[in-house]
Amino acid sequence: MSLIRQIWSLLLATLLMAFVGSFAVWMFSARGYLETQLRLKNADNAQALALNLSQLKGDTTAMELTVSAMFDTGFYQRITLRDAGGRVVVDREMDTRTLPRQSPAWFVQAMPVQSVPGVAQVSNGWRAVGSVEVVSHAGFAHAQLWQGAVNTAGWLSVLGALSGLVAWWGVSRIRRPLDGVVEQAQALMDRRFMTLPEPKVPELARVGEAMNTMVLRLKAVFDEQVVQVEALRQQAHCDALTGLAHRRHFMAQLAAMLDSEEQAAQGTLFLIRVLDLGSINRALGHRHTDALLQRVAQVLAEVSVGVGAKALGRLNGGDFAVCLGGGDVPLPEAQYYADALKRAFSEHGAQGGVVVGAVGWRRGMRIHQLLAAADSALALAESKGAYAVELGQTPEQAQAVRGEDDWRRVLGQALMERRAELGGFPVVDAQGHLLHHECPMRLMLDGDLPTPAAHWLPMAMRTGLISQIDEMAVVLALEQVALDGVARGVNLSPASLLDSGFVPRLKAHLSESPSLAARLWVEVAEAAAVDHPDLIHALCEQLRPLGVRVGLEHAGERLAGIKALFSLGLDYVKLDASVVQGVAQDNSRAAHVTATVSMLRGLGLQVMAEGVNDAGDLQVLWQCGVHGVTGPAVRLAH
Repeated sequence: MSLIRQIWSLLLATLLMAFVGSFAVWMFSARGYLETQLRLKNADNAQALALNLSQLKGDTTAMELTVSAMFDTGFYQRITLRDAGGRVVVDREMDTRTLPRQSPAWFVQAMPVQSVPGVAQVSNGWRAVGSVEVVSHAGFAHAQLWQGAVNTAGWLSVLGALSGLVAWWGVSRIRRPLDGVVEQAQALMDRRFMTLPEPKVPELARVGEAMNTMVLRLKAVFDEQVVQVEALRQQAHCDALTGLAHRRHFMAQLAAMLDSEEQAAQGTLFLIRVLDLGSINRALGHRHTDALLQRVAQVLAEVSVGVGAKALGRLNGGDFAVCLGGGDVPLPEAQYYADALKRAFSEHGAQGGVVVGAVGWRRGMRIHQLLAAADSALALAESKGAYAVELGQTPEQAQAVRGEDDWRRVLGQALMERRAELGGFPVVDAQGHLLHHECPMRLMLDGDLPTPAAHWLPMAMRTGLISQIDEMAVVLALEQVALDGVARGVNLSPASLLDSGFVPRLKAHLSESPSLAARLWVEVAEAAAVDHPDLIHALCEQLRPLGVRVGLEHAGERLAGIKALFSLGLDYVKLDASVVQGVAQDNSRAAHVTATVSMLRGLGLQVMAEGVNDAGDLQVLWQCGVHGVTGPAVRLAH
């Protein structure tokens, strides 16, 4: 039994005992008082009657008339006149069955009122002629006692109700801080580390202070780990001078982008080269040349902010790369980069300049093929001189371009006809046991050929249909779980969470099948937790009570930017392929993954690795402490 129920039970028992005790004391006291009054009344009336009879000088007829007159007043149960020998002369007794009932029969039986007879001597002068016995009727006493009992019970009930209200108010004051402590404890169990104002109740205040102190210490440890992880990430992924991704990490990002079904299906790769860097270094000096390179990196980052940049990197001394997603060749951004960098060179008074080579890419291209085309474009630009821009060609053929209305029609028709299917990529633990299947959504837009999300996702977001597509993905996942009982993981777009009706609709589907919901994994991109942590928190609050596991995918680059990571209530985090690939060959990358896994496990989160395509990386990742992996290198245990 809970503490609040125990308090209520104690209060109710106390109030009930007080009610019953008070009522019982009053009842017995009132009955005793009425019996005393009856006894005194009987005695007084017997004395008065005896005095009247004594004045009749023994006239039997007159005495009988006097007794009858007194009896007929109706207040007496019995009046008996006896002679000196004890023989009954006059005996008048009322038939109680003829009296109207003024109190219930059960009450009369439960609370009998004894009417003690009053006895007095009748005399004629100094000679005793007999005795008279008077017994008043107890029905009137019962009527008074019943009326008093009803009134007393009513007032005690009113007082009891008032006492109950006071008790409810008092318990509510106790319950609020107690609920706060319970909520904080439950939040800790759900891996949400939150602090609450300390209760004013001294006993609970000590508990609240201890829990807040523990949370603050955990948060301090987490903040320290975030700083360490970010430092390791900078060391493992970034160029020390410019802060951009170094060559190895940029190539990992590019490879992951070309293989991903969920990110942009096409885009543009820019290669930017600083011409004659050696001459610039001799002319400006090492320090000013470093400042120039840092400015180049800053300009690339600034220009790339609003154009869908997926990755920026410094490939070597004077070579930089920018990968944009979602565009078609040719793009005006190439000239933007050249013009912005020209201004930067002018600010530093540097000679030389830059050239820009650009080439379009599409999902599924081979990375070496893409880089070869980009290098060719860069070489052509370099042959034209400073600030030249060259848009290269790839062997890939451009796809037919659809307008927004056409996309809305095609996507809407696919939704209406449920022309969709879920992919299946196993996520396994260290023993090779299946944790769940990752199930990216694929729509059949033209014929029966499934189309990955990378091709239609941007237009689904633009047309506002993405939340309906994600809802259908969850429904399909539940149907597959119902068929084979295998857990499924579904990706949700951050744009779907911005739809106020999406999560309630999702909850309604899951509530219909709670046993299936317990085998559903739902994941959202890391960027959503950075930009909209409140939406992720709301998603966890709505779905986790139903048994759904909620996590982040494509994580690693911006984990340090999720300030509320320790209080979101997540279940797991999946590290992006660009973060985990190459850990077997690069100790700094392995150290970064190890620190990240340690930090996340400290928050009670499961950590998994995406896109593992090398057996060597797989072994190192298990040593780093991940709970599960997915990718081409994964094999299920049989």
